[in-house]
Amino acid sequence: MRYVVGYTPSERGADAVALASALARAQGAHLDLVYVVNRRAAGTGANAAGNRGSSAGKDVLTAEPEGLELVPAGLEAKFHMRQAESDAAGLIDAAVEYQAGLVVVGAANNGLFKRYSVGSVANALLHASPVPVALAPRGYRRTDPITRLTLAVGQRTGAEAAIDVAIDSAARRGVPLRLVSLVELDAGGDSGENINAAHIHANTVLTEASRRLQAGHNVSVEVAHGRTIEEAIDDLEWDDGEVLIMGSSRLGEKNKLFIGSTANKVLRALPVPMVVVPRDYERVDSSLQV
Repeated sequence: MRYVVGYTPSERGADAVALASALARAQGAHLDLVYVVNRRAAGTGANAAGNRGSSAGKDVLTAEPEGLELVPAGLEAKFHMRQAESDAAGLIDAAVEYQAGLVVVGAANNGLFKRYSVGSVANALLHASPVPVALAPRGYRRTDPITRLTLAVGQRTGAEAAIDVAIDSAARRGVPLRLVSLVELDAGGDSGENINAAHIHANTVLTEASRRLQAGHNVSVEVAHGRTIEEAIDDLEWDDGEVLIMGSSRLGEKNKLFIGSTANKVLRALPVPMVVVPRDYERVDSSLQV
């Protein structure tokens, strides 16, 4: 199993390496730290190629040892420099070539501490990646194994790809799975009916998860509601070692990501990492999944 990590010699790059390490701990996953150099800048020399606007302006030669030094002992990692028209294009090409199960990137540097501000790279990935994308909040430094997975199940049927990834990932890691349905009370309609529908759908997913997980595996359901999605997120308790999984919008192309308005609202309030799964995503080899 391989994870592609979008690395730059910056705080954002360190966030991505930390999250990738935490996700890889229980999987024995190999980390591919990918440093993308703009194709047009590549011809002006290694130092100019490395000086791409990162906070320290460091070149590729120093980026490699510093990036690999961030990977905890016991995990396999390799550094790659790739030329591409954009960072997102380079990371997607690497994910396809390496048959990676995940692309991991950090939030933009202007986000609030442990909150998200989705920059151009993450935004492009969230609208084009054929594999799940993991986003690390700004300031994320935890490298211990994750302790719980939470699946945002929504109020509608569908999102089977995200459900499959969450159940399979929880089973392989042996961590609790929490199913959460978020209800935005100001979204219109009868609030009572919306909450009731959320409970029904969440329990339908619970039945499926319980069927597929081993007896005794910890799986639970919560319905969180507030005037806004952000309030619903704030109403939930989050573990330090938790990761949220959610599916991409139905507007997206098949097997590609496209985050909709709900995911964007979740990002504004979420205090933990988030993995977004492409619609209809599936892998022939389940060991390559998240």
